[in-house]
Amino acid sequence: MFDRPPSGEEAVVIHILNAAHDATEALREIAALAKTAQARVLETVIVKVAKPTPKFFLGTGKVAEIGAHILQHGVRLALVNCSLSPSQQRNLERAWQCRVVDRVGLILDIFASRAESYEGKLQVELAQLNYMATRLVRGWTHLERQKGGIGLRGPGETQLETDRRLLRARIVMLNRRLEKVRQQRDQTAKARARSRLPVIALVGYTNAGKSSLFNVLTKSAAYVADQLFATLDPSLRRLWLAIGCEVILVDTVGFIQDLPHSLVDAFRATLEETRQANVLLHIIDAANPAHLEQYRQVRAVLAQIDADHLPVIEVYNKVDLLPDQSACIELAEGCVARVYCSASTGLGLDLLKQQLFRFVTELPGNHTPGAPNEQLSSDVAA
Repeated sequence: MFDRPPSGEEAVVIHILNAAHDATEALREIAALAKTAQARVLETVIVKVAKPTPKFFLGTGKVAEIGAHILQHGVRLALVNCSLSPSQQRNLERAWQCRVVDRVGLILDIFASRAESYEGKLQVELAQLNYMATRLVRGWTHLERQKGGIGLRGPGETQLETDRRLLRARIVMLNRRLEKVRQQRDQTAKARARSRLPVIALVGYTNAGKSSLFNVLTKSAAYVADQLFATLDPSLRRLWLAIGCEVILVDTVGFIQDLPHSLVDAFRATLEETRQANVLLHIIDAANPAHLEQYRQVRAVLAQIDADHLPVIEVYNKVDLLPDQSACIELAEGCVARVYCSASTGLGLDLLKQQLFRFVTELPGNHTPGAPNEQLSSDVAA
């Protein structure tokens, strides 16, 4: 029986070199994830793995070398920037005598701290339980292997078997609750469809400036922070583009490279807001050197949720951080599907509204105007 070691706030990051991703951007991203999870990174160890091993994922020599670093710094947390199997995670924890969290577990932890709505909390808990289902180990030394003893003999379940049974029951209950939430969300979507108002969804890589742009366009006060996954729950507002032309703007959760499938499945109801949109605004961080790779990652997730067929306006945000801003605006003139702007300075926002108006007026149906910037509730009560 394996007793899981306690965790801590100080951590060592083990970054696995991946030929599929830019090394500099991947390092920056894992550092941002660790910071968002409020971990203090004392050292980052870069490891090149030609072929993952079944036992540790890493080679035994590298495991011993990293173990020396962990012992030297006295940390109780190791963040591994890849997805580990349950056995690999347990073997590394035994070898390093500290808590080991892989990339999926780290993202799940961040999501758990960000979810605020009833639906968001259900989705995060479901993703966490599915992740934990194959990773149940004894975390409390006072628990015995087997229930029972003289006068205390029970059904013969071990503690882990009891945990697994309770976990399966909780997953079934969460799926039932989420199904009710999905039905209520479908009813809300049908009501919006009857109003004949076009729906425009903001999608993009996390921390690309979606919420900032959403606030500027709708004069709202959605939470904004320079961190990954600052907001998880979708926000909906009415937006006037011109007299008699009104749309619904939706701010959705940001994407990230290698987004865990469990999260995509758990947040499928929320991502339905993206699928049901008439137009997608793909927000791209123009100042990020890796924006092309981020663009591909977002398109991959859109394909995963069957939303890659929708019309898209590419919005290159944060051009105020580029050395030559005028060139970006000139390149955008006359380009129907691409706009360069800055949510912080307002540069290019008029052009963005013009392109939105052009898309909306070409959509079939009449659109009835309403009160500007009226908040539409996206939270579903329990």
